[in-house]
Amino acid sequence: MLKLLKGILVLFVIVLSVTIGKGQGNFGIGFTFTEDLYNVYSNEPDGIAHNKNGNVILTLGLGPKIWVGGKKFSISAEGQALYGITGVAIKDYKGMGSLAFPFMAKLNFGGLSGLNKDMGFGFSLGGGLQYSKTELYGLSQDFADQGVTRDYFKTYNIQLGAGGGISGFTGQFFVRYGYNPDVDVNNFHVGFQLDFNLIGLKKINRPESEL
Repeated sequence: MLKLLKGILVLFVIVLSVTIGKGQGNFGIGFTFTEDLYNVYSNEPDGIAHNKNGNVILTLGLGPKIWVGGKKFSISAEGQALYGITGVAIKDYKGMGSLAFPFMAKLNFGGLSGLNKDMGFGFSLGGGLQYSKTELYGLSQDFADQGVTRDYFKTYNIQLGAGGGISGFTGQFFVRYGYNPDVDVNNFHVGFQLDFNLIGLKKINRPESEL
């Protein structure tokens, strides 16, 4: 997965450099919103407490996003604060809540380019880093006394999405998985993402803007 992530990031940099160098394509700035239908985080095992924390529905994310590209293809970069209001480990309740910060670079195809005024369908492929923390509201004293801690952990993410968009607005269903083999932690997310390109649309229909 690390090789795939590195490949996505290298391709992101290459396409961005070529696009800017040729003066082609459009540039957009906006924001992204997500709602996880389901997620689960796995902390590093400690042999004491159950290491997982999950949530259904009530996990909301918001953050900035930028696009460079054309009608049929774009590259984007985004960051979010992802707040799990009721995240919990049901097996052994220790506390509640989760907070994650995914930073993603994506390749967007077709209707998900975010730079197209016409209705269309498409898909996206992304990779990046995520920092996550569970039991956000604090561990119970019993577990803390046993030496259980809940610090931020880093994972390397890959994400697949499919959906559509029109006039700078896109919506997609996504699946994201993150893993860090060095400390045996992971995260898994399934949900919906909405992107809003607030600027840069006025040039989209110009022929020279297409890649």
